[in-house]
Amino acid sequence: MQENISIQAFNTFGIDVKARYYFSLKTLTQLEELASLPAIHSSRLVLGGGSNVLFTRDFNGIVIHNQLRGIEVVEEDDDTIWVKAAAGENWHSFVLHCIENNWCGIENLSLIPGKVGASPMQNIGAYGVEIKDVFHELEAWNIQKEQVDTFDREDCQFGYRESVFKHDLKNQYLILSVTFRLSKRPNVNVSYGTIEEVLNTMGVENPGIKEVSNAIIAIRQSKLPDPAEIGNAGSFFKNPVVSDNLASQLISRYPHMPNYKVSESEVKIPAGWLIEQAGWKGKRFNNYGVHEKQALVLVNYGGAKGQEIVDLSHEIQRDVQEKFGIIINPEVNFI
Repeated sequence: MQENISIQAFNTFGIDVKARYYFSLKTLTQLEELASLPAIHSSRLVLGGGSNVLFTRDFNGIVIHNQLRGIEVVEEDDDTIWVKAAAGENWHSFVLHCIENNWCGIENLSLIPGKVGASPMQNIGAYGVEIKDVFHELEAWNIQKEQVDTFDREDCQFGYRESVFKHDLKNQYLILSVTFRLSKRPNVNVSYGTIEEVLNTMGVENPGIKEVSNAIIAIRQSKLPDPAEIGNAGSFFKNPVVSDNLASQLISRYPHMPNYKVSESEVKIPAGWLIEQAGWKGKRFNNYGVHEKQALVLVNYGGAKGQEIVDLSHEIQRDVQEKFGIIINPEVNFI
């Protein structure tokens, strides 16, 4: 364990704050050492890729940096393969590993920043696919009881960018590994967004999972800034889900408003479109602002304070609510 360590390099927003204590977890044998630390019973934060947090101040507790590595096949039959990945594995690298082995199911989640361990916590999703669609189980260390528990899909209580680990069990567990149920018989999903359009531009008529992944990577790179160049956490807000009645009213006023039916009574509307229509796309305030190519992304151009970005997000929420009657909620966690 180290003390008073800068964690600027460990959060993709690049916010310069310090952790009172910092512990790098690289092997399961370190759990015993971690459990013996008095700091573990104070304020604690488990950090993976740091791609979904916004620090507003120094963290006066212990940051546990999950860097566990490893990928293994735990079971398979003619149609399905169960793949277990350690929580500290880079998510996009894991996706590419599955694609190389022709394991289908997560190719639409290409280039999402972060680590494997955060994927069920956030129920990450993109282009018509969510983690809950391919999730089998996870193993997590109960910090108080010092034991490893197993969670199946029902235990995780998945919702839209939600799970039990963000609510009832928040800060009580450290995810160690996640097992995914993937298909050996690829069945690509290209119906969401502009995937088909991009594939056509690429000259691809019969796409496989590799081609779908390449198209999604191209889409994301065209409009999302690289955190290595500009501090950001990807999508800052969740796409709101509204009643069918409200959606119908809005579509009558804004005929070109993108919308996606999610149930008989609910419709999802892209938060980025709402923010752009409210006039925020590309706005910059000294060293922070809204990205010029994607209104859903708030950015730190260098040296910004976390609270400045939080205040900006509140202004955006207010304007979107005043214009559309819709509340958009952050996907990013404020620390």
